[in-house]
Amino acid sequence: MGGLIIALIVGGVIGWLASIVMRTDAQQGIVLNIIVGVAGAFLGSFLGNIFGMGASLASFDTIGLLWAFVGALVLLAIVNLIRRGRIR
Repeated sequence: MGGLIIALIVGGVIGWLASIVMRTDAQQGIVLNIIVGVAGAFLGSFLGNIFGMGASLASFDTIGLLWAFVGALVLLAIVNLIRRGRIR
């Protein structure tokens, strides 16, 4: 149970940081930041494994957190591209 709470908090922070970089912070609330962060972690883990970087969802190491951030950025870029026709 404690691991889930930590994952939600870290996911929220990663989603919030990614939304600041992608300039979507004003449009998102905390729930959407958490969703973006957690979904970004899954996407980042997938991308990390494709590129052979060994990203893992099981541990909160630096590489895993960086890949989660990259995944959240990619996710927000895809959403912006679909909604607005541009990445930012």
